[in-house]
Amino acid sequence: MPFHPLTRRAALGVAALTTAGALAACGSGGDASGDASASSAGGGDGTFPVTVSTAFGEVEIPEEPLRVVALGWSDAETALALGVQPVGASDWLGFGGEGVGPWAEGRYDEAPEVIETLEPSLEAVAALEPDLILDTRSDGTRERYEQLQQIAPTVGIPEGAEQYRTTWQQQLELVGEALGRTDEAEQLRAGLEQRFADAAAANPAFAGTEVAVGAYTSEGFGAYVRGDTRVDFLEALGFTNKPAVQELAGESFFVPVSDEQVALLDAPLTVVFPIFVDPAQVTGNPLWQTLGSVQAGNALVLDDETLVNAFSSGSVLGTGYALDNAVPLLAQTLAD
Repeated sequence: MPFHPLTRRAALGVAALTTAGALAACGSGGDASGDASASSAGGGDGTFPVTVSTAFGEVEIPEEPLRVVALGWSDAETALALGVQPVGASDWLGFGGEGVGPWAEGRYDEAPEVIETLEPSLEAVAALEPDLILDTRSDGTRERYEQLQQIAPTVGIPEGAEQYRTTWQQQLELVGEALGRTDEAEQLRAGLEQRFADAAAANPAFAGTEVAVGAYTSEGFGAYVRGDTRVDFLEALGFTNKPAVQELAGESFFVPVSDEQVALLDAPLTVVFPIFVDPAQVTGNPLWQTLGSVQAGNALVLDDETLVNAFSSGSVLGTGYALDNAVPLLAQTLAD
């Protein structure tokens, strides 16, 4: 569910892209996800020029970037995590204000110029006179990349990635390289991966437990498969995505679930994300009540919009926030 700073209608439009396969998809303090000293851009451990490998070839960044425009999904949050403040950024999840989730607030000295998401205005981007454009998680088309590359060196999706499927680790690596902050990026990655390992170790009941990860939208139920940030998150904690769901995976990492197939969401643990609907529309749905996991108390409907957005952000900061706040809920649901 990606979308522009936008309107609910625009957001729903991008949510539809999730179903089609376009995508799905830290802590709020202290060491939760690590931090880097704040600055307007660049610096850190790198020397320039640097060359970054992407799906569209190698991109050379001749000098330390001082005016960064972050267009890809969570590129701005990733730059901020590394201590760099973009002058322009896209607000995919429609947060408003600085265009970032609560887990990344307070890292700007001055709010960035907000740029359209799905079809960014090239004129608006050029007007900011960027010396680096970050677009590491986007639709991944060569057309978009080449248009942006004409304005400034552009770091697009990584090699082997598909539209919107850049992982938080890949995004962190690409942005770190482009900003000359690879040491900081490696520290952030190691810190968050260690927190996942610690959470898994503290909750041995997670290990090998099958989970069905679903969504509920205005169009009904669906399920996620590997490659989606939610499933990858849960499997990093030791859970196993339900095989019957995983077997349905195709080019998309979202599987529509018809009313007749709702039993696919039944598992030792069921986790459902309401997408632009009231959670009560899930819990009050008669089909939902038929699931064995619901009747046994092993089903979790996430009713915290901030937490749902943290999963969707797929950034090192948002993922850290999700880790802090979702693990206790998961443990409690399994224990009930």
